[in-house]
Parts: sequence; structure tokens; C-alpha cells
Amino acid sequence: MPLTELQLPDAASPARDCPICPRLAAFRHEWQAREPSWFNGPVPVFLPRGGVANVRLLIVGLAPGLRGANRTGRPFTGDYAGDLLYSTMKKFGFATGTYEARPDDSLELLEAGIANSVRCVPPENKPTGPEINNCRQFLTPVFTALPKLSCIVTLGRIGHDSAIRALGGRIAQAPFSHGGVNRIAGYSIFSSYHCSRYNTNTGRLTEEMFVSVFAAVRAELDRQP
Repeated sequence: MPLTELQLPDAASPARDCPICPRLAAFRHEWQAREPSWFNGPVPVFLPRGGVANVRLLIVGLAPGLRGANRTGRPFTGDYAGDLLYSTMKKFGFATGTYEARPDDSLELLEAGIANSVRCVPPENKPTGPEINNCRQFLTPVFTALPKLSCIVTLGRIGHDSAIRALGGRIAQAPFSHGGVNRIAGYSIFSSYHCSRYNTNTGRLTEEMFVSVFAAVRAELDRQP
């Protein structure tokens, strides 16, 4: 699917040169000068074949990686996290085609979309609290624009907490835990450690642990009419 958010409301899409977070804007400008052929902008939501009307599952990540989505313009594309995420999604029927770590490969999503809590790449992959809060204004409209959405997978504590707050929930009522399931605003929210190389290299997240989360999501969706 093209890198476009035309099927989402304008409120869900930051401007190409979004100035809301000065530190992130300055970092983007620095890399625009260093690597002018890179995407270097707020990364759009990745939508499935058929667009917003077909999304039953939304995956909420942290932020674009510097040489991953910030370079390619597609979430989880260009770094290791995408290898694990997309292979797992294909296993459970949420993606099809061949993932080749570039936005013009044949990979397509099925029934699923992918958004980040923070749309712009943060220095050292660490957005600040105010930056996370600022960008939540673009996450909330994504949820409301998906009429068939029923399941959400949150990757990492920041993605989890931001999604809960974007849905109007309280973290104390829906705490993050790998493999945990919470019900907020009519959605089933499945939590996972982030599928980063650091987490897999250190053993915090194994492939089996990650697969088990998506198996639970698939089972939940299959039970629904």
C-alpha cells in the first residue's frame, strides 16, 4: 500500500514538517541535511489492503528507528524489529507477501494496521515524556477512525501507556505486563515487550514469547462474529 494516510482523518496525521516537539524537529532537520534521500519525517500509519475499514487489529509501537522507519518511511521497516514483527504477523494471517525491509517490497497487511506512539525519530530512541504526550493527539484519532477495530497490541511500556491514555484509560487499571490482556473502552489490549534487537539479544523477549501474544490475538479475533 502506498505511504499515505489519506484514509485517516487529518487529525491523525502530523504535518510533514511538524514543529510541535522542538527537539525532535531539530533532530529531523539534522538528518534531512545529512541524508537527504531518507524519509526523515513523521512516519505514517501503515494500513492494510482496503484501508481503515478493514483494520481489526492495531499494533502500537514506540517511535521510528533512525535507520529503520525514519529512513524508509514505513513502520518497522529497515531494522531487526521488522524481521520479527512481520514474520510473526504473516504466521497468523495479518500480513502477506515478502518482507524485504523496504517500503516498495511486496509486503501487505491484512486486517491489521501499525502506528507509533511517537511519529518522529527521537535521539537515542528515547522520546521524552512531553514528546510522548504531544504526539498522543495524533494517536487518539487513529483509534476512532477504525470502525472494525477490536484488538490492540502494544509493544513496550511506552507504547502501552500511551495507547491506554489515548483511549481515556488509567494506567493503574491496565498496567503493562508481557502477555497481559486488558479491556479498555471496548477494546482488548494485548501487551508485549518491544521486538527490538536489544530485547531479543538479552533474552527479555524470545520469539516464542512474541508469537504467543499474536496467537492470543488471533484466537480472540476468531471467536468474534
